[in-house]
Amino acid sequence: MSIQGKVVAITGAGRGIGRATALHLAAQGAHVVLGARSEPELASVANRIREAGGEVDLLVADVTRRSDLEALVGRACQRFGRLDVIVNNAGIGPISRFDALRVEDWDAMIDVNLRGALYGIAAALPVFQRQQKGHVVNVISTAGIKIVPTMGVYAATKNALRTATEALRQESGQGLRVTEVSPGFIDTTFADASITDDDIRVAIQKRKDELAIPPEAIARAIAFAIEQPDDVEIGSIVVRPTAQD
Repeated sequence: MSIQGKVVAITGAGRGIGRATALHLAAQGAHVVLGARSEPELASVANRIREAGGEVDLLVADVTRRSDLEALVGRACQRFGRLDVIVNNAGIGPISRFDALRVEDWDAMIDVNLRGALYGIAAALPVFQRQQKGHVVNVISTAGIKIVPTMGVYAATKNALRTATEALRQESGQGLRVTEVSPGFIDTTFADASITDDDIRVAIQKRKDELAIPPEAIARAIAFAIEQPDDVEIGSIVVRPTAQD
């Protein structure tokens, strides 16, 4: 049971859960390849990993472009010779009531949360098939487990990914492992960065201040799934604050 030497590509790696996962896995000896839209954020994470003696590469990537995910996977294979794990973590959450008619936000969530993860899967599967080995980790959300107002479209994108993840798991052979990780309220800039409704942003921030747990909790859960022996698959993990409903 070890992460040492595994090659892991991570989307949304510049901040929040992706950043915490990259730092944690690199500290455990993984070779990480970071993808996100912000080059300064990626560089900051990569510098921390290098300063600690870790192996890292990065590529500016927008998950809504399939070619960017193919390039990220290609970078991992070029730099480290293979890809062991892809962590489809990139996500946005501009939540709102349906009658606010923020249709552009709906489109963006579908493109990033669902289509972006599918593009990651599509990029990684040919490599895993050649290797006869690989691991897909999809970061989903507890918003898809307990449905509440304002989160209808966000939860729908996450539950669509949950369905796709389970189908992929059933289709996969002995060499492919598939894991879904559902975070609850996590202390990140997620709400500040993507919620466009001011009132909802304030309410989410207040709730986060009351009970959020650090993103390192999710990083540890992802590491737990990755470090299992090849014949052991952790199919689903839910990680949330003990105080969360």
